[in-house]
Amino acid sequence: MKYALYHIPGKKIGVTNNLKHRVEEQQGYQPGEYEILAWSDDISYISTLEREMQVQYGYPVDEKLYEKLFTNDFKEFNEMRINVTEATTTFPCPVNKLKGQLMDEIGMTWETSHGEFTVTNQTINWIMANVKSSQFSNERCFIYNKAMAKYYDADPHRNVTAVPTHKADVVREASKKDLNRINNKLFHEAATNCDQCNKPIFDCIREWADERGLYDKGDPKTQYIKLMEETGEIGRALLKEDTDEIVDGIGDAVVVLTNLAELIGVPIEECIQQAYDVISKRKGKMVNGTFVKDQPVTSYGRIKK
Repeated sequence: MKYALYHIPGKKIGVTNNLKHRVEEQQGYQPGEYEILAWSDDISYISTLEREMQVQYGYPVDEKLYEKLFTNDFKEFNEMRINVTEATTTFPCPVNKLKGQLMDEIGMTWETSHGEFTVTNQTINWIMANVKSSQFSNERCFIYNKAMAKYYDADPHRNVTAVPTHKADVVREASKKDLNRINNKLFHEAATNCDQCNKPIFDCIREWADERGLYDKGDPKTQYIKLMEETGEIGRALLKEDTDEIVDGIGDAVVVLTNLAELIGVPIEECIQQAYDVISKRKGKMVNGTFVKDQPVTSYGRIKK
């Protein structure tokens, strides 16, 4: 049997013996949206390589090796990392990929202020009919918990007992104190306003990240790896002369830099201001498409006084 080590850029690295079923039908990704890193008929080798590549790419590392997930043909479920607030449940994928991911999580349960929900074929149908794209990112979507609870209580199929299999990995709502902590550090005059809410765009990025626990559980080194991935996408887009992808890549990189700055305790506006204070005083000339400053530098890259 052949095993594929696959990579969904920006999402995950995994192993499967059936790409079409696992990646395309269950997770909703089409050829071109994922890549094959390796093939092998040695399940032990591919399982070890999966972990190594997860570390190299900066993704969460599976607690158990792929080969250990099978006992009597039973495969343990991967936990879906969702965000639960009092009002909503947010899923970590766009609407067009949600059904496949939910089908992969049949039996998953999570708690809300309106009760406990379980992923079944019936609840998936309701979710897909009522899910909405996040206003902060097209890569996320959400449902209203109260509406789901009303359906859940009135569902004519509820006399069929759902069989819970695993708990969702839930990120709880950020506290008002945490949000105020962020807002008090912002440099409003330096930020461009958001088209959706007319607030400074960096405010929106930080609120979006804080609500999802990135600042509580995030790691600057992981954000740096993510930044390298985004700049790689910009490079590929430049080679293809794909303006839309270039714009998308630059935007993604700015979001990552905003979060990286916040994780080290310095707002990105301050980083930008410090950089501009330096470059605004520089003099130089263009050489082969690059601005070269006049000041001589030492072998360590520092300006000579």
